[in-house]
Amino acid sequence: MSGFAKWIGGGLGWAIGGPIGALIGFAIGSFIGGKLDTVEKSQTRRTSTTPGDFKMSLLVLIACMMKADGHAKKSELEIVKRFLVNNFGEDGALEALTILKNLLEKDIDERQVAEQIYRYTNYSSRLELIHLLFNIAYADHQISSAELAFIERIAGIFRISTLDFESLKAPFLKPFDATWAYKALEIEPSASVEEIKKAYRKMAMKYHPDKVNTLGEEVKKLATEKFRSINEAYETLKKERNFT
Repeated sequence: MSGFAKWIGGGLGWAIGGPIGALIGFAIGSFIGGKLDTVEKSQTRRTSTTPGDFKMSLLVLIACMMKADGHAKKSELEIVKRFLVNNFGEDGALEALTILKNLLEKDIDERQVAEQIYRYTNYSSRLELIHLLFNIAYADHQISSAELAFIERIAGIFRISTLDFESLKAPFLKPFDATWAYKALEIEPSASVEEIKKAYRKMAMKYHPDKVNTLGEEVKKLATEKFRSINEAYETLKKERNFT
């Protein structure tokens, strides 16, 4: 139990109930003998999203994505492991992988899971979850049609706008899409310089890491990636359009 509690950090709130709670009860069997009530007694149910809620939601969504094409591949597990180690540390990653492997044994209703996340998270948190799914899907520099379709389905349940979805996807398509910087800033290539500057200011506010400040330092650090991509898109257009 102590190792699991250390990984989720900040406890669990709403994730302890509903379909995610049922999955947690199975997945952490190796830590607490599969008894979800042991966790429930040590947690105070909250409606605001905690770091633990966010991380468990991410793990469940990763499991869904890995199974999107029918089965999880060993190569995908290695990619996920690298992602977890890089962002949550060696110890945290090992615990998360144990939970993830258990989740992969279960049939997961992705719609029910995504709807639970939608009910309890704000828009900024949902944007970050979609961003992280793109990070993992493109970690091997390619994305399968099944993975992309899965992310699109989850984004739809999360009520992510089409513009925001394309903005999140755009930085990963830099080598293939000459208009990626415009998409990242949610504008058309015909946009004026003033429109580009206005869009940059708007996007910088939307994706500022402080928007996910309550989800812990690790998630805030991850959110900085998207923030950097907004700056990169702006700098790219400044050079292309020759303005300061």
